[in-house]
Amino acid sequence: MTILKVEGLYKHFNHIKAVDGINFEVAEGEVFGLLGPNGAGKSTTISMISTLFPPDKGQILFKGSSIGKDAKSLQKKLGVVPQDVALYPTLTGYENLGFWGNMYGLRGKLLKQRIEEVASVIGIQERLKDRVDKYSGGMKRRLNIGAALLHKPELLIMDEPTVGIDPQSRNHILDTVLQLNRQGMTIIYTSHYMEEVEYLCSRICIMDQGKIIASGTKDELVEIIKGQQQVSLKLDKINDSLVERIKRLPGVGKAEVVEGEITVAGESVDGILADIIAEVGKSGSHIAGIDVRKPNLESVFLHLTGKALRD
Repeated sequence: MTILKVEGLYKHFNHIKAVDGINFEVAEGEVFGLLGPNGAGKSTTISMISTLFPPDKGQILFKGSSIGKDAKSLQKKLGVVPQDVALYPTLTGYENLGFWGNMYGLRGKLLKQRIEEVASVIGIQERLKDRVDKYSGGMKRRLNIGAALLHKPELLIMDEPTVGIDPQSRNHILDTVLQLNRQGMTIIYTSHYMEEVEYLCSRICIMDQGKIIASGTKDELVEIIKGQQQVSLKLDKINDSLVERIKRLPGVGKAEVVEGEITVAGESVDGILADIIAEVGKSGSHIAGIDVRKPNLESVFLHLTGKALRD
Protein backbone atom coordinates (compact mmCIF):
# COMPACT_ATOMS: atom_id res chain seq x y z
CA MET A 1 0.00 0.00 0.00
CA THR A 2 1.23 3.51 -0.87
CA ILE A 3 1.40 5.72 2.22
CA LEU A 4 2.82 8.83 0.52
CA LYS A 5 2.65 10.01 -3.08
CA VAL A 6 4.43 13.05 -4.50
CA GLU A 7 3.15 14.29 -7.86
CA GLY A 8 4.70 17.02 -10.03
CA LEU A 9 6.25 18.89 -7.09
CA TYR A 10 7.89 22.28 -7.69
CA LYS A 11 9.43 24.82 -5.32
CA HIS A 12 11.43 27.84 -6.47
CA PHE A 13 13.18 30.47 -4.35
CA ASN A 14 13.65 33.56 -6.52
CA HIS A 15 15.53 32.16 -9.52
CA ILE A 16 16.67 28.95 -7.79
CA LYS A 17 14.78 25.80 -8.73
CA ALA A 18 15.08 24.00 -5.40
CA VAL A 19 12.62 21.27 -6.41
CA ASP A 20 11.90 20.95 -10.10
CA GLY A 21 8.99 18.65 -10.96
CA ILE A 22 9.62 15.49 -8.93
CA ASN A 23 7.45 12.39 -8.57
CA PHE A 24 7.80 9.42 -6.21
CA GLU A 25 5.82 7.06 -3.99
CA VAL A 26 6.61 5.62 -0.57
CA ALA A 27 5.18 2.21 0.32
CA GLU A 28 3.90 1.50 3.82
CA GLY A 29 6.52 -0.25 5.95
CA GLU A 30 9.61 0.58 3.90
CA VAL A 31 12.72 2.68 4.43
CA PHE A 32 12.75 5.04 1.45
CA GLY A 33 15.94 6.92 0.66
CA LEU A 34 16.48 10.34 -0.87
CA LEU A 35 20.13 10.42 -1.90
CA GLY A 36 21.95 13.40 -3.31
CA PRO A 37 24.64 16.02 -2.69
CA ASN A 38 24.12 19.07 -0.50
CA GLY A 39 21.82 21.47 -2.33
CA ALA A 40 20.10 18.75 -4.37
CA GLY A 41 16.65 19.66 -3.03
CA LYS A 42 16.24 16.92 -0.43
CA SER A 43 15.56 19.19 2.56
CA THR A 44 13.17 21.38 0.57
CA THR A 45 11.23 18.26 -0.46
CA ILE A 46 11.11 17.11 3.17
CA SER A 47 9.93 20.54 4.32
CA MET A 48 7.00 20.44 1.92
CA ILE A 49 6.03 16.91 2.98
CA SER A 50 6.25 18.09 6.60
CA THR A 51 3.78 20.91 5.78
CA LEU A 52 6.31 23.62 6.73
CA PHE A 53 5.52 25.42 3.48
CA PRO A 54 3.38 24.66 0.42
CA PRO A 55 4.72 23.67 -3.01
CA ASP A 56 4.49 26.18 -5.86
CA LYS A 57 2.94 23.44 -7.96
CA GLY A 58 1.99 19.78 -7.62
CA GLN A 59 0.53 17.82 -4.73
CA ILE A 60 1.46 15.50 -1.87
CA LEU A 61 -0.97 12.73 -0.94
CA PHE A 62 -0.91 10.93 2.41
CA LYS A 63 -2.96 7.73 2.20
CA GLY A 64 -4.73 9.18 -0.80
CA SER A 65 -5.66 12.55 0.74
CA SER A 66 -4.00 15.84 -0.15
CA ILE A 67 -1.98 17.17 2.79
CA GLY A 68 -2.78 20.71 1.66
CA LYS A 69 -6.42 20.17 2.55
CA ASP A 70 -5.83 18.64 5.99
CA ALA A 71 -2.33 19.48 7.24
CA LYS A 72 -3.32 19.18 10.92
CA SER A 73 -4.39 15.57 10.47
CA LEU A 74 -1.07 14.63 8.84
CA GLN A 75 1.02 16.41 11.48
CA LYS A 76 -0.41 14.08 14.13
CA LYS A 77 0.75 11.05 12.14
CA LEU A 78 4.12 12.45 11.15
CA GLY A 79 7.43 12.45 12.99
CA VAL A 80 10.17 14.77 11.71
CA VAL A 81 13.85 14.65 12.63
CA PRO A 82 15.20 17.95 11.25
CA GLN A 83 18.74 18.44 10.00
CA ASP A 84 19.29 21.11 12.65
CA VAL A 85 18.99 19.92 16.26
CA ALA A 86 15.73 21.28 17.75
CA LEU A 87 16.40 21.05 21.50
CA TYR A 88 16.58 23.39 24.50
CA PRO A 89 20.20 23.24 25.70
CA THR A 90 19.54 24.42 29.29
CA LEU A 91 16.88 21.74 29.89
CA THR A 92 17.59 18.11 30.69
CA GLY A 93 17.00 15.34 28.20
CA TYR A 94 13.90 14.31 30.15
CA GLU A 95 12.56 17.88 30.17
CA ASN A 96 13.11 18.20 26.43
CA LEU A 97 11.21 15.00 25.75
CA GLY A 98 8.50 16.15 28.15
CA PHE A 99 8.16 19.46 26.31
CA TRP A 100 7.83 17.82 22.90
CA GLY A 101 5.49 15.18 24.32
CA ASN A 102 3.21 17.95 25.60
CA MET A 103 3.28 19.52 22.14
CA TYR A 104 1.92 16.23 20.79
CA GLY A 105 -0.81 16.19 23.45
CA LEU A 106 0.76 13.56 25.73
CA ARG A 107 0.22 13.98 29.50
CA GLY A 108 0.69 12.23 32.84
CA LYS A 109 1.43 8.51 33.00
CA LEU A 110 1.27 8.07 29.22
CA LEU A 111 3.89 10.79 28.67
CA LYS A 112 6.18 9.27 31.31
CA GLN A 113 5.78 5.84 29.77
CA ARG A 114 6.57 7.09 26.27
CA ILE A 115 9.65 9.00 27.49
CA GLU A 116 10.98 5.82 29.10
CA GLU A 117 10.24 3.76 25.98
CA VAL A 118 11.83 6.30 23.65
CA ALA A 119 14.89 6.72 25.90
CA SER A 120 15.42 2.97 25.66
CA VAL A 121 15.16 3.01 21.87
CA ILE A 122 17.69 5.83 21.44
CA GLY A 123 19.95 4.56 24.24
CA ILE A 124 20.16 7.58 26.56
CA GLN A 125 18.44 6.25 29.72
CA GLU A 126 21.45 7.03 31.92
CA ARG A 127 21.75 10.61 30.67
CA LEU A 128 18.11 11.71 30.79
CA LYS A 129 18.63 13.89 33.88
CA ASP A 130 21.65 15.71 32.41
CA ARG A 131 21.33 19.08 30.72
CA VAL A 132 21.44 18.88 26.94
CA ASP A 133 24.33 21.35 26.73
CA LYS A 134 26.41 18.65 28.47
CA TYR A 135 25.61 16.13 25.71
CA SER A 136 27.96 15.21 22.87
CA GLY A 137 26.87 15.95 19.32
CA GLY A 138 25.86 12.33 18.87
CA MET A 139 23.78 12.33 22.06
CA LYS A 140 21.94 15.45 20.90
CA ARG A 141 21.20 13.79 17.57
CA ARG A 142 19.77 10.75 19.36
CA LEU A 143 17.57 12.93 21.57
CA ASN A 144 16.44 14.80 18.48
CA ILE A 145 15.23 11.48 17.06
CA GLY A 146 13.55 10.59 20.35
CA ALA A 147 11.48 13.76 20.29
CA ALA A 148 10.02 12.74 16.91
CA LEU A 149 9.05 9.26 18.18
CA LEU A 150 7.04 10.17 21.28
CA HIS A 151 3.61 10.14 19.60
CA LYS A 152 4.26 6.90 17.65
CA PRO A 153 4.12 8.42 14.16
CA GLU A 154 3.02 6.38 11.16
CA LEU A 155 5.61 8.08 8.96
CA LEU A 156 9.03 9.16 10.24
CA ILE A 157 11.08 11.63 8.19
CA MET A 158 14.80 11.87 8.93
CA ASP A 159 16.72 14.68 7.25
CA GLU A 160 20.50 14.09 7.34
CA PRO A 161 20.38 12.76 10.94
CA THR A 162 24.07 11.77 11.15
CA VAL A 163 25.72 15.00 10.04
CA GLY A 164 28.76 15.92 12.14
CA ILE A 165 28.70 13.09 14.68
CA ASP A 166 31.14 10.40 15.83
CA PRO A 167 31.14 6.93 14.22
CA GLN A 168 29.71 5.20 17.33
CA SER A 169 26.67 7.50 17.49
CA ARG A 170 26.25 7.23 13.74
CA ASN A 171 26.14 3.44 13.89
CA HIS A 172 23.66 3.61 16.78
CA ILE A 173 21.37 5.87 14.75
CA LEU A 174 21.53 3.59 11.71
CA ASP A 175 20.71 0.56 13.85
CA THR A 176 17.84 2.51 15.46
CA VAL A 177 16.38 3.22 12.02
CA LEU A 178 16.41 -0.49 11.16
CA GLN A 179 14.91 -1.38 14.57
CA LEU A 180 12.04 1.09 14.08
CA ASN A 181 11.41 -0.22 10.59
CA ARG A 182 11.30 -3.83 11.82
CA GLN A 183 8.59 -2.68 14.22
CA GLY A 184 6.54 -1.52 11.22
CA MET A 185 7.38 2.17 10.95
CA THR A 186 7.62 3.75 7.49
CA ILE A 187 10.70 5.96 7.17
CA ILE A 188 11.92 8.52 4.65
CA TYR A 189 15.67 8.96 5.06
CA THR A 190 17.67 11.70 3.34
CA SER A 191 21.44 11.67 3.11
CA HIS A 192 24.43 12.55 0.98
CA TYR A 193 26.23 9.53 2.42
CA MET A 194 25.87 6.78 -0.17
CA GLU A 195 26.86 4.02 2.27
CA GLU A 196 24.06 4.95 4.70
CA VAL A 197 21.39 4.76 2.03
CA GLU A 198 22.79 1.47 0.71
CA TYR A 199 22.68 0.02 4.22
CA LEU A 200 19.21 1.21 5.21
CA CYS A 201 16.94 1.70 2.25
CA SER A 202 14.82 -0.76 0.28
CA ARG A 203 14.20 1.83 -2.47
CA ILE A 204 16.13 4.93 -3.38
CA CYS A 205 15.60 8.17 -5.34
CA ILE A 206 18.76 9.96 -6.44
CA MET A 207 18.32 13.74 -6.56
CA ASP A 208 20.47 16.38 -8.19
CA GLN A 209 19.73 20.05 -8.89
CA GLY A 210 16.11 19.72 -7.81
CA LYS A 211 15.32 16.74 -10.02
CA ILE A 212 15.08 12.98 -9.48
CA ILE A 213 17.58 11.55 -11.93
CA ALA A 214 17.07 7.86 -11.07
CA SER A 215 14.98 5.70 -8.75
CA GLY A 216 14.56 2.06 -7.79
CA THR A 217 16.13 -0.57 -5.58
CA LYS A 218 19.90 -0.58 -5.17
CA ASP A 219 20.18 -3.48 -7.64
CA GLU A 220 17.94 -1.73 -10.16
CA LEU A 221 20.01 1.46 -9.96
CA VAL A 222 23.31 -0.37 -10.34
CA GLU A 223 21.78 -2.13 -13.37
CA ILE A 224 21.96 1.27 -15.14
CA ILE A 225 25.71 0.74 -15.48
CA LYS A 226 25.63 -3.05 -15.58
CA GLY A 227 28.93 -4.57 -16.57
CA GLN A 228 30.86 -1.37 -16.08
CA GLN A 229 33.86 -1.12 -13.82
CA GLN A 230 35.77 1.98 -12.86
CA VAL A 231 39.41 2.68 -12.26
CA SER A 232 40.74 5.95 -10.86
CA LEU A 233 44.33 6.95 -11.58
CA LYS A 234 46.08 9.46 -9.36
CA LEU A 235 48.91 11.02 -11.37
CA ASP A 236 51.56 13.63 -10.70
CA LYS A 237 50.36 15.50 -13.80
CA ILE A 238 47.37 15.23 -16.14
CA ASN A 239 46.97 16.62 -19.65
CA ASP A 240 44.08 16.58 -22.10
CA SER A 241 45.93 14.55 -24.73
CA LEU A 242 46.46 11.68 -22.25
CA VAL A 243 42.75 11.60 -21.43
CA GLU A 244 41.89 11.55 -25.14
CA ARG A 245 44.31 8.67 -25.83
CA ILE A 246 42.81 6.64 -22.99
CA LYS A 247 39.31 7.30 -24.37
CA ARG A 248 40.33 5.74 -27.67
CA LEU A 249 41.53 2.49 -26.10
CA PRO A 250 39.37 -0.57 -26.99
CA GLY A 251 36.94 -1.39 -24.14
CA VAL A 252 36.96 2.10 -22.61
CA GLY A 253 33.48 3.59 -22.43
CA LYS A 254 34.31 6.82 -20.64
CA ALA A 255 37.41 8.66 -19.43
CA GLU A 256 37.38 12.00 -17.64
CA VAL A 257 39.07 14.01 -14.93
CA VAL A 258 37.16 13.89 -11.62
CA GLU A 259 38.50 15.49 -8.43
CA GLY A 260 42.03 15.68 -9.86
CA GLU A 261 42.11 12.02 -10.93
CA ILE A 262 41.50 10.31 -14.27
CA THR A 263 38.41 8.11 -13.92
CA VAL A 264 37.98 5.42 -16.56
CA ALA A 265 34.83 3.32 -17.01
CA GLY A 266 34.27 0.28 -19.21
CA GLU A 267 32.95 -3.25 -19.34
CA SER A 268 36.25 -4.75 -18.15
CA VAL A 269 38.62 -2.01 -17.09
CA ASP A 270 40.85 -4.43 -15.20
CA GLY A 271 41.36 -6.32 -18.49
CA ILE A 272 42.80 -3.22 -20.22
CA LEU A 273 44.58 -1.78 -17.21
CA ALA A 274 47.97 -2.61 -18.72
CA ASP A 275 47.12 -0.55 -21.83
CA ILE A 276 46.00 2.39 -19.65
CA ILE A 277 49.23 2.25 -17.64
CA ALA A 278 51.24 2.12 -20.87
CA GLU A 279 49.55 5.30 -22.12
CA VAL A 280 50.33 7.03 -18.83
CA GLY A 281 53.98 6.02 -19.21
CA LYS A 282 54.14 7.42 -22.75
CA SER A 283 52.81 10.75 -21.49
CA GLY A 284 55.67 11.14 -19.02
CA SER A 285 53.32 11.10 -16.03
CA HIS A 286 53.90 8.97 -12.93
CA ILE A 287 51.19 7.00 -11.15
CA ALA A 288 50.73 7.79 -7.45
CA GLY A 289 47.77 5.46 -6.94
CA ILE A 290 45.29 3.16 -8.69
CA ASP A 291 41.80 2.33 -7.38
CA VAL A 292 39.63 -0.24 -9.19
CA ARG A 293 35.97 -0.20 -8.15
CA LYS A 294 32.89 -2.26 -8.92
CA PRO A 295 29.64 -0.43 -9.76
CA ASN A 296 27.78 1.09 -6.78
CA LEU A 297 25.45 4.02 -6.14
CA GLU A 298 28.37 6.44 -6.27
CA SER A 299 29.21 5.07 -9.73
CA VAL A 300 25.60 5.49 -10.83
CA PHE A 301 25.58 9.13 -9.69
CA LEU A 302 28.87 9.82 -11.45
CA HIS A 303 27.58 8.14 -14.61
CA LEU A 304 24.38 10.21 -14.62
CA THR A 305 25.79 13.60 -13.61
CA GLY A 306 29.48 13.54 -14.47
CA LYS A 307 30.41 14.49 -10.91
CA ALA A 308 31.01 12.78 -7.59
CA LEU A 309 28.16 12.57 -5.05
CA ARG A 310 29.84 14.88 -2.52
CA ASP A 311 31.03 17.58 -4.92
